Amino acid sequence: MGTRPVEQRALAAAREVATECGLSCEQAAIVHAGSNVLIHLRPAPVAARVMAGTVVLHDDPRRWLQREVAVLRFLEPSGSAVAPSPLIAPGPYLRDGLWMTFSEWLEHEAQSGLPPQAESLGLALRDLHAQLSSFAGELGSFRDVHDDIERLLGQLRVGPALGSERLEELRESLRALRDTVFATTLPTQALHGDASLSNLLHAPRGLVWNDFEDTFRGPVHWDLAGYVMSLRARGADASFVARALEAYGWGEEQELLPFVPAHDLYGEIWQLYDAQRRADGVEDAGRASED
Repeated sequence: MGTRPVEQRALAAAREVATECGLSCEQAAIVHAGSNVLIHLRPAPVAARVMAGTVVLHDDPRRWLQREVAVLRFLEPSGSAVAPSPLIAPGPYLRDGLWMTFSEWLEHEAQSGLPPQAESLGLALRDLHAQLSSFAGELGSFRDVHDDIERLLGQLRVGPALGSERLEELRESLRALRDTVFATTLPTQALHGDASLSNLLHAPRGLVWNDFEDTFRGPVHWDLAGYVMSLRARGADASFVARALEAYGWGEEQELLPFVPAHDLYGEIWQLYDAQRRADGVEDAGRASED
């Protein structure tokens, strides 16, 4: 498979699949590289998202990506999410050990700060949840999210950035959350799974949700807690958060607090793993078996 950096492998793999499917993509270019590699298959208005670091999260990447595709197809009539492209089957595909899916390329305005309208942000998540509430397809459970975090935690090694005591503290924190947050009896429905401002595109047609790789069936509290944390990370004050929650139709932010430690723990474990992955060399992180 060679030793090219995973970003270049992702670009080559996406171009190969797209070309085989009859898509013209001579000017394809990487537009973002992180835990996934996002590629604009120019001149075609098609995006390829190639799993890199996140492949380790899932016991069966094909199944997780099939769920994502099913949710995007379901949401397509509403226009609330990036849609599958009519130019190429969405996948998932496996090429050179890398999993990928294809969707429409949606022109959008990059946002680095906090958008000005709290109410529009609250409505965007409310409308998404309203659409997803009737999705009846097969999805993972909230307990599966716990298992993904546990799988990721199992990849961590003691080293300069992670002492043995801290590693054991992370394990103990996850064990405690398993029997509280992840064993909740709250009502569940299909969720985005990673509802944050980074996954909300400012497109000409309005706010559009992207990246449903982590979609699952759980309590709306999970998406809402993550969303509020994302707002605060961008500088939102208490008034801004309250207006967004009011527009969503939510009552007290206090009800979301039990889910915050789970998001924090997931985030810390991911950051530690990603740093370890990059220190080891990202090349192995994107590989997956053809079996």
